[in-house]
Amino acid sequence: MPADAGKAMAVVLHDVAPQTWPLFEPFIAALDAIGNIPLTLLVVPDYHHGGALTGHHRFRAAIEARLARGDEVALHGYFHSDDRPLRLDPLDLIRRRVYTREGEFAALDLEEASRRLGRGLALFSDLGWPVAGFVAPAWLMNHAARTALDRFPFQYTSTPAGWSACRSGGRSPRPRWCGPRAARGAAASRATGTNGACAWARTSA
Repeated sequence: MPADAGKAMAVVLHDVAPQTWPLFEPFIAALDAIGNIPLTLLVVPDYHHGGALTGHHRFRAAIEARLARGDEVALHGYFHSDDRPLRLDPLDLIRRRVYTREGEFAALDLEEASRRLGRGLALFSDLGWPVAGFVAPAWLMNHAARTALDRFPFQYTSTPAGWSACRSGGRSPRPRWCGPRAARGAAASRATGTNGACAWARTSA
């Protein structure tokens, strides 16, 4: 890290779940060996409908250890899978089946988006995990999902272009590096569908 106290870097890990955690562990260990780099862990409560993370005690202990180090947990969808039908729209096909099949909040109505956000926050609250942010899977949110965010006490969300403050709507573009090789290489990411990691350079307030 540069000696400039006005700048910092955070590493954001997408698709964190019991099923993907083994891919992240070597990467996190390498970061820890470099120094105290803050991590934002985008945690999925029930990854691909594989069962709620509450039943995975080793994973829960690992996340709690990261929180104790000062890392952050953010809600990253609920299932991280897009289970809604496509519209008769070529753009919808490209966004939700070519670009990704993981855009869970790309086509939800207001009530369903609110239900999933509420379930995710309730699960994290029961575990004692503080949550300030929500990041939609594949960064895809429709208008209903954005409206639903305002029903909950999220402080921020993010897109590939930067992060946005919830309610106030303030935006802050951030230079970033994203790549699927960050976890354990492109092959591992293709096998699991994970997005890997993003490193965000940011200036402190």
